[in-house]
Amino acid sequence: MRRIFVGDIQGCREALERLVVAVGFESGRDRLLPVGDLVNKGPDSDGVLDLLIELQAEPVLGNHDLSWLRKDRTRDARHRAWLEQQPTVRIFDDVVMVHAGLHPHWREDRLLELSESERSYAVTVRYCDADGNRPASDWPPPGPPYRPWDDFYHGSKRVVFGHWARRGLVQRPHAVGLDTGCVYGGPLTAWIAEEDRIVQVPGYLPMSR
Repeated sequence: MRRIFVGDIQGCREALERLVVAVGFESGRDRLLPVGDLVNKGPDSDGVLDLLIELQAEPVLGNHDLSWLRKDRTRDARHRAWLEQQPTVRIFDDVVMVHAGLHPHWREDRLLELSESERSYAVTVRYCDADGNRPASDWPPPGPPYRPWDDFYHGSKRVVFGHWARRGLVQRPHAVGLDTGCVYGGPLTAWIAEEDRIVQVPGYLPMSR
């Protein structure tokens, strides 16, 4: 069984459909694992949720998904119920999956029991210092002592994340970042863990609509 991790979809159903075809996704053989921000900025958030439910996807929630729930923007009770079932972190034998990042001091054995403030950190962090403190703003890029959160990550498992379209594709021995700005015209990106392979398809193409 292949694990297919998918970057921020942001309501772009057509791009998700292209990606499913490009990776040769097969229900029952493959697992579809979006890294959060399934909804919001793109043209068809409801369509994305319909497709993910149909494909039995196993996402983590991102900041846009949590905002979507908090503002009660779901128009289908089935969508809301499904989103509410999804976690902030998923842990595999070799991989940790989270939307934005991890605090340098967090131990793996407590990642599934994050407090509300910790959950907020996990879905929004980009830069931090060695103690996990964040700058007042992520843009423009802050100077020292702040660096990308994964510079301070020392866990034994590779972390797969999204949330950082400006940074784009990240491929490091200990971290894979998959937000390549699909909703802004960049590609939608997947990482197939068992093949250690990146697959990209065109993202949101407004001129085609």
